[in-house]
Amino acid sequence: MQNQNKKTALLVMDLQNGIVSRFGENIEILQPFQKAVEAARQNNIPVFFVRVGFSEGYPEVSSQNKAFSAISKYGGMTIFDSATQIHKSVEPKANEPVITKYRVSAFAGSNLEIILRSQQIDTLLLTGISTSGVVLSTLREAADKDFYITVLSDACLDPDPEVHRVLIEKVFPRQAEVQTVDTWIGTCNQS
Repeated sequence: MQNQNKKTALLVMDLQNGIVSRFGENIEILQPFQKAVEAARQNNIPVFFVRVGFSEGYPEVSSQNKAFSAISKYGGMTIFDSATQIHKSVEPKANEPVITKYRVSAFAGSNLEIILRSQQIDTLLLTGISTSGVVLSTLREAADKDFYITVLSDACLDPDPEVHRVLIEKVFPRQAEVQTVDTWIGTCNQS
């Protein structure tokens, strides 16, 4: 597991209905996420769920934002919309926060950093959809904020398998440990 002087949290990012549905009915792809959440809970590691969602009327969306301006035109993705709710396969427990962000990084416009700092968390386990989106953006920002980082490689998905591979094998190791969920669980069981 992690050094005993460190306090770790698992971030489950963008595992929300509207994003998971892009991968079809293949629920097997969610098993690594489920294993990571269960292992974190069993080892008393806080689990934080991060989702992207917007207020009615989309006041957070700039017309200059290429990724999100289309959403404001066509609707959906408000914080009450079913697309922004955490997928039932990893349903949060009552004491597990669901943090809403307004951009790609889990830190962008959210209260994530305040919650992490308030709980003296200095080590992050990153999981999410997509590897080239929320995982990459959050990893970069977390590294700049001096967090220790581990990316759980098989609990990250990307629509482009080659982009996922390059990030996991070549980019992420520069700023984070990269492990599979099973390897990480093995380290949990050793402590």
